[in-house]
Order: sequence, then C-alpha cells, then structure tokens
Amino acid sequence: MYQIVEKEVLVPNIIYLKIKAPKVAKAARPGQFVIIRVDETGERIPMGLAGWDVEEGTIDIVFYVLGTSTMKLGTLREGDSIMNLAGPLGKPTEIDNFGTVICACGCFGIGPSMPLIKALKEAGNYVITIVEGRSREFIFWEEKLRAESDELHILAGSGGCGEEGWTNDFVSRYLEGGKKVDRIFAHGCPFMMMETSKASEPYGVKTIVSLTPLMVDGTGMCGACRVEVGGVTKFACVDGPDFDGHEVNWDTLTLRLRQFIPEEDRSAMLWERDNWHRLVETAPQALNPTLGRGEGKEKKKAVSSS
Repeated sequence: MYQIVEKEVLVPNIIYLKIKAPKVAKAARPGQFVIIRVDETGERIPMGLAGWDVEEGTIDIVFYVLGTSTMKLGTLREGDSIMNLAGPLGKPTEIDNFGTVICACGCFGIGPSMPLIKALKEAGNYVITIVEGRSREFIFWEEKLRAESDELHILAGSGGCGEEGWTNDFVSRYLEGGKKVDRIFAHGCPFMMMETSKASEPYGVKTIVSLTPLMVDGTGMCGACRVEVGGVTKFACVDGPDFDGHEVNWDTLTLRLRQFIPEEDRSAMLWERDNWHRLVETAPQALNPTLGRGEGKEKKKAVSSS
C-alpha cells in the first residue's frame, strides 16, 4: 500500500498528490512514469512523475479527473492509501545541453514538465516554457515554472489569461520570426502534442512528445500501448514514453484512444451514481468529470478558427 501524504486541488478537475514510495523516488528520472491501481477493481493507469524527493521517499503526480479511475483517485484523502504503484517505468528523457529549448505544456502535462524543465536548465539550456489553458483558473504552478525557466509564456485561445492562441500558435510565431530553437518538448493531451508537432515540423525542429496511452502490465507484454512511430510499431511503456512527434502516426493513436469511450462513459456514470456522496464530500467544485468531456473538440474548433 502506498500512502498519500499530501493532496491539493490545483485547479478545477486537476489534483496533485504526494505519495510515499521510497524505492520509486530513489530511482526516478525526468520523463518517467508510474502505473497506479487504486483498488482491487481499479484499472491500471499510467501517470507521469511530476517530482520526487529521495530524502522524504515521496513522489508527486498531477492528474485530470475525467473517468472512473481518476474519480476514485481524486476522492482519496491524505492518509488514505493506493493499492498498487509500479515504477519508475519508461525510458528517461534525454537530457543534454541542446542550446535553446521550448517546453510546451498544458493541463496535467504541467506536472511532468516540471522536473524536465529543471533538468534541462541544470544542463545549461536556455529554457522557454509555454503553458496553455482555457482561462486563468486552469493555470497552476505559474511561479514555480517562472522560477525554473528563462522565459515563461501563458497562453489561452482568446488571450484572456495571457498571450493569444495555443502552444502550437506560439511555436509557429516564434519559428516564423527566425528565432533559433534546438529542441521542443511537449507534455499534455494528445491533441495539444500533435498540434505542437505539426507547428514545428516545417522548420525541422526536433519535437519530443510524451505518450502514455492505455496500458496494462507496463512491461511490453500485453501490447495495449502500441503506437506507430516512423512506420514501426512501438510500445509506449518500454520504448517510450518519449517519441519524435514528427514520426508519430497521430491518426491511429487517436482512434486507439477513442475505442473505449462508450464503455468509459458508462463506467463513469455508474460509479458516479453509486458514489455521489464521495464526490460531494471531497470537493464538488474540483471533481466534475463532465467538465473535460468534449474538451478536445472545443479546442480543435478554437485552433481552427484562430
């Protein structure tokens, strides 16, 4: 059992947990993830590491409350325990002195971007961090990001909480202006990472995306997390989670991510019906799974019209 020692609702539907896991903390590196199972009936879900403390023996995760498993996780309190936690898994992100790098993130992707930004800065890079959000209330850790970055840019589609546009718009404008970027890293929802990759591709700037699709065992045995990269089948759990965004087959990845939506929606509704009291007791303003449904379509429309 892995005890939750700290919990914070960062913004609506996004929760931070600090979990006691000494062995994982000791071995963790930027870019890696853990697989969590809340209880005996819970699914195994991958979560990018948002930080760790070797002395405390703790790890940090940030997650979006959307389906049954994340609702279960979100209703746990400090002092409660998670049944299973495996990790650190995946290959660590390649860290080097590349020169000027852009770290693009949004939503739950802000979490795993944090240790990456720190590591890139320590390696001597000039780090430009760009964070997107639908409005100011969805932006968190702004001061932490600003402290670790050389530049921080906050973006929203309408410009209501910072610069206008999304991360892909910033990348396009920045590269169109002739400014040199040596590498781009993107963490967030698949649509955001896809659009950022498309924006950088005409300029030949290598763009690394972090893919943590549906997983079961996390050791490459089940094949559930397979993705097509450069025309070759890869397993995100052991070959990733980092891949070249210009080589990812985003169409097939999107289809795989959407294949269980009807079942996921039914599961979430049934769990909500039986556990509404847990949602209310925890933080009703923070745990609203319907808030995120259709978000990709809304953003895609906003990007297309910008």
